[in-house]
Amino acid sequence: MRTPTSSLLKSLLQNPSPPSSCSVETPSRAHQLHAHLLKSSSPSVITSIYSSLGLIDEALLSFSSLPSPPPQSYKTLIRSSTSHGLHAQSVSLFIRFRASGFVPNHNFFPSVLKSCAALRARKLGESLHGSVVVLGLDSDLYTGNALMNMYSKLGGSGDAHKLSDEFDDSIVRMRKVFDEMPVRDVVSWNTMIAGVAESGLYEEALSMVREMGFVGLKLNAFTLSTVLPIFAESVDVCKGMEIHGYAMRNGFDSDVFMGSSLVDMYANCTRADYSLRVFDLLPNPDAIAWNSLIAGCVQNGMFDEGLSVFRRMLLNELKPMPVTFSSIMPACAHLTTLRLGKQLHGYIIRGGFEDNVFVASSLVDMYAKCGNICVARSIFDDMHVPDTVTWTAMIMGYALHGPADEALSLFERMALENGKPNYVAFIAVLTACSHAGLVDEARAYFDRMRKDYGITPHLEHYAVVADVLGRAGKLSEAYEFISKMHIKPTASVWCTLLGACRIHKNLELAEEVAEKIFELDPKHMGSHVLMSNIYSAAGNWKEAAKTRVAMKRKGLEKQPASSWIEVKNKVHAFVAHDKSHPCFDQICQAWEVLEEQMKREGYVANTEDVLHDIDEEHKRELLCGHSERLAITFGIISTPPGTTIRVTKNLRVCVDCHTATKFISKIVGREIVVRDTNRFHHFRDGKCSCGDYW
Repeated sequence: MRTPTSSLLKSLLQNPSPPSSCSVETPSRAHQLHAHLLKSSSPSVITSIYSSLGLIDEALLSFSSLPSPPPQSYKTLIRSSTSHGLHAQSVSLFIRFRASGFVPNHNFFPSVLKSCAALRARKLGESLHGSVVVLGLDSDLYTGNALMNMYSKLGGSGDAHKLSDEFDDSIVRMRKVFDEMPVRDVVSWNTMIAGVAESGLYEEALSMVREMGFVGLKLNAFTLSTVLPIFAESVDVCKGMEIHGYAMRNGFDSDVFMGSSLVDMYANCTRADYSLRVFDLLPNPDAIAWNSLIAGCVQNGMFDEGLSVFRRMLLNELKPMPVTFSSIMPACAHLTTLRLGKQLHGYIIRGGFEDNVFVASSLVDMYAKCGNICVARSIFDDMHVPDTVTWTAMIMGYALHGPADEALSLFERMALENGKPNYVAFIAVLTACSHAGLVDEARAYFDRMRKDYGITPHLEHYAVVADVLGRAGKLSEAYEFISKMHIKPTASVWCTLLGACRIHKNLELAEEVAEKIFELDPKHMGSHVLMSNIYSAAGNWKEAAKTRVAMKRKGLEKQPASSWIEVKNKVHAFVAHDKSHPCFDQICQAWEVLEEQMKREGYVANTEDVLHDIDEEHKRELLCGHSERLAITFGIISTPPGTTIRVTKNLRVCVDCHTATKFISKIVGREIVVRDTNRFHHFRDGKCSCGDYW
């Protein structure tokens, strides 16, 4: 009586292909068969069995025991190596196969070409292409598809200055393979369309999609997910919706790849609300879909929603990836939630992602924007090779926190160690000059940007230089600088000069600048507020009132001053003169004690920024209700002595609050960090990091 093992053995000896219908489904079953096969006349069959089960180590061991492995063993092991990501091993086995004198057939090349693409081995890939042609296998459908896939992946490999040429060459070769294929399937068309789209040839890609339909092939989810990024890039939500409609009519909208592409497309088209709706309809969203949604929410300023999606992702037991953290971290930076940022940092360390350059860059940016520049620098210094984004984040961090010399020093190091600074890096270093009043240095960097690096100034560069000149009191020079821009100034650029006019009390120039702003943007909110304040500061209450009436007529409403502070895992918000906080009475009592101590130290209220036509005593009372004072006082009474107090304000810190906070920091012996719309202020021992220049 024949045993099941011996029956299976006879079947395998007659057909040594990787088993599909036979019952070799477990490693123990394979090991049992291995013992029988070692006694048989064809021990090479075990390589196929181990390969089909994914037992690569066992397959290699059995393969290496063969004195003269047959082509079948090579084929199955090459396939298995490629499918398991062992691309170098796959290529090495193929080279050994050819060295043994064997001639490959159409079953070999698809796997080897895929490994070649993964290894970005361009020359070897071209050599393999030559072998395909010589052996007459270029008419094989699967080999042709593999060749196109390889060229699409190899586009842009090599030295940086050759990237464009090599990518174009890859597309040309890919197109030639496609045109010469006697038979093409959906995979052929999808591969070609994806390669053309990734090269930026969007019109050609869309033309091929239409042509694909003309030849009778039905578009599938992969085709549509390839086309959607084109409309995401061109911010064409209408065309994207057409694709979405086609996907729904054909039942592709539940496909996870299609869903991820739709989430990306709507987010790039500033319709993150649609991204959320698409995502919620996916039956089983994968990690890519979750990460796409998180990134889409954060990029569109929906920071709380992004954090909510991240929490949902964790509750669904999906493990965050590096891209997850680099996507969610800007939400913490914007909301200045240092506590949550630290928690995410902990996740990153536990996940072993701290060495990822994108994650590290997001951490540097988060800590800098949440007020902890020292930790940001520590992370930066621990990075082996910071990229341009990291350098720029660190430079901007110093620019916002005060030490301009550190920002300028890092910029020079970046230029030496990291190559060419980009236009964002110049915005960062110019901002550092602006916050420190470094006029000559700002002029020099602006000139270097054009002469040494060939970067055409953007509006942001002009705005920062105008701000440098304006803050320094060089109002006429700033006016001339803006007037001679090579591009038309926007209302925002002129508004930087208007802000300087307010600081230096130049009413005449302010009126001229405001006129230009209102011609460009009649509803520019910030300029109306600035003009009202400028008139009030000059005692021109009639014009100030007219400006406020104009604002009301245009439907403009001034943003109320507010500040917030995070205490014991909760964010507390304060609006100027608002008495609704449950601890308001305790805050008032604590402020009275502080104010008495401040007066003994020499504090005298500065009422210049109280722009109301009221008496001095009433002005001093109004100063006491400013939102940052309420937040700081609450922080003092709610945290242990010595704790750093971190407050964020939605408007610029006024002169008197700035002075008062210097006194408070000395009296309570604490560091107080205040982030306003312009920069960070680090108050310590009665001094501020801004040097009273902001």
